[in-house]
Amino acid sequence: MALVTAPSSSICIDARGLLTRHGTGVATYASGLADCLAGAGLMVERLAETGEHGRLRRWMAALPPGARAAPLVEQGLRASPDVFRTAQVFFDLHRRFLPLGDASPPGLMHWTYPVPLRFLGVPNVVTVHDVIPLQHPGLSPVSPARLRRLLRGVGQWAAHVVTVSEASRAAILAETGWDPARVTSTLQSVSASRDACDPAAAAGALGLQPGGYFLCAGSIEPRKNIRALVAAHAASGVMAPLVLAGPDGWRASAELRDAGPGVRRVPWLPRAELVGLMAGAKAVLMPSRAEGFGLPVAEAMALGVPTMASSTGALAEVAGGARPRFVFPEVYKEE
Repeated sequence: MALVTAPSSSICIDARGLLTRHGTGVATYASGLADCLAGAGLMVERLAETGEHGRLRRWMAALPPGARAAPLVEQGLRASPDVFRTAQVFFDLHRRFLPLGDASPPGLMHWTYPVPLRFLGVPNVVTVHDVIPLQHPGLSPVSPARLRRLLRGVGQWAAHVVTVSEASRAAILAETGWDPARVTSTLQSVSASRDACDPAAAAGALGLQPGGYFLCAGSIEPRKNIRALVAAHAASGVMAPLVLAGPDGWRASAELRDAGPGVRRVPWLPRAELVGLMAGAKAVLMPSRAEGFGLPVAEAMALGVPTMASSTGALAEVAGGARPRFVFPEVYKEE
């Protein structure tokens, strides 16, 4: 999809993903989007929230039904008080998207994931990464009913919808019934490069040797099939440790309950350190049960690291049809 703007226009993207501490996939996507737009010569603004109000104050702020201001507070930055959290409360109270406005709006607003917000007077583009909570409700804590309400709002207000794989696009169309012309798969940019990382330093900081460990990167949750990966690693008898790098997600403790001494748990890492750890891995493993894209697979392949991933859905698409050689056992059913 080509986004055409006048030279004086700007594209504003929501900065929630960029500013979220310990962010993973959406934060990487938002950062890559901002860099690509700027690299294409477009003016990029970011929408951020100021302050973090308490629950009562947030509910009070969400009671009035009118639009909220989102002015430029400095070059390239718009701000509105507690806007992302207030929007969620506004949506619960009024079943409508919270409108934002300004006397000098951007040329286009791009929401990097579905949030109940819309910028008045300009085209709104929304990235929908996946509809996993609708198709696999046992793999996500997100309420399917609430997500459907959000997507109805997106269908009403979005000038266009962007997603990150053809597999995700097909799922979105199947679940929403939207006109296929309104949804475009752009895939996702990959910035991993051996020139910008130090595999020896990243591995050494964790007491590891480059080429001496397997890596699974991402949040620890049932969707990532971590329990099956831990079982497969133990059954293989290999001496190289399995490194699980990423923040604890939904039901993380259950996913890790069978992890033995051969499993190394590493919390969230800064981007450069994670890419270095990936570049030094014996192989990157991603047996995920559902993905919208599967960034670690694309990053590992860009780094020239052997990669083992699920052979269906978006992961098969991202891997370019590489022939599967392994099948991960299903160690439990969706709940």
